[in-house]
Amino acid sequence: MSWAVGQRSIFVTIYSQHPNRGKVQILATYRGSVGVRSSTVTSVDDAVLAAPIVDALNRISAYATVPVSVHDTRDEQFDYYPTDHLATLTDRNARAGLLDGAHSLWYDQVKVLLHLALSDLDDVVAKVPAPVRTAIAAELAAEESGLREAVAEFSEGSGVPAAKERRHWEFDAPFVACDGREYGLNLEVRERLNAVERGASKENLRQGIADLRLLLDAYIRCENDEARLSIDDFSIADDRFEAGIDGLFLNVEAPMPNRAHGRDDWRVEVIRWIPDNPEDEDSNATGEPILRCVRAESPAAAEIAELLNRSGNNEQLSKWMETPVGEPLDGTAFVVAQRWRD
Repeated sequence: MSWAVGQRSIFVTIYSQHPNRGKVQILATYRGSVGVRSSTVTSVDDAVLAAPIVDALNRISAYATVPVSVHDTRDEQFDYYPTDHLATLTDRNARAGLLDGAHSLWYDQVKVLLHLALSDLDDVVAKVPAPVRTAIAAELAAEESGLREAVAEFSEGSGVPAAKERRHWEFDAPFVACDGREYGLNLEVRERLNAVERGASKENLRQGIADLRLLLDAYIRCENDEARLSIDDFSIADDRFEAGIDGLFLNVEAPMPNRAHGRDDWRVEVIRWIPDNPEDEDSNATGEPILRCVRAESPAAAEIAELLNRSGNNEQLSKWMETPVGEPLDGTAFVVAQRWRD
């Protein structure tokens, strides 16, 4: 089992569920020394309980495996990403490190997503009997040890006993889509994030990583299905145009790590889509800003999430667009600093 990339692929463990004798088995499928094989991780009572466990395990496998399987090509080098995150598969105390540090935009956003996947797994296994929790913990330990051994052999030339069965691993550049939200494990997003941080000072890069974590947190918290996260643009947009709400949309933007991109503060904008040709239904449209709120300090993730939740209301954007300079958007702490229309 693999996620293919060009003519090569990286093998990671794939988790699935299978009914068996009134129970639902959770299976781990991987490539071993004698080819692709499957083993039973554990069994649970029903598919409703198995599904979130399988989903969380697949995400954990992807977020743990991909960073140790691709080159860090920033600054025209061919370095390796850290392996510190692997410890979090078995050491709960190590998880705080997933929300700390400042290696790079791409690696640190993967750490946030690994933290989320581990937390999701915690939530669901709290509902299962102790033997199931023990089996899942043993599976995570197998993932960690297998990856550590393979990476050590690859990078240091150290091997393991030939008779020991282990999961096959190849150094490559996989594309993995998790959670249906295109969170950006692939090469294209990695290169775009590398470009965003290019030329940033260490201080700005560290702050940029913190801001990116905040955007990810807010995006995950918000319940607005129309919200769209653009990782490399450091923004979340709620585009209401296709929903027919007077051509309005909301945009939340964080400062860019490289100030050469021209944004060094937090911004919330209400924008109107203006059709280039009003008589043509298929005409392109241009976004014209109506107002902008500016914050020098970082907002809380909960503030951004609530803002996005409110903007999903059909009447809210129309109400916000009337807010005068110096006044906050109704129900928020975001104060209008500039208007383009009165």
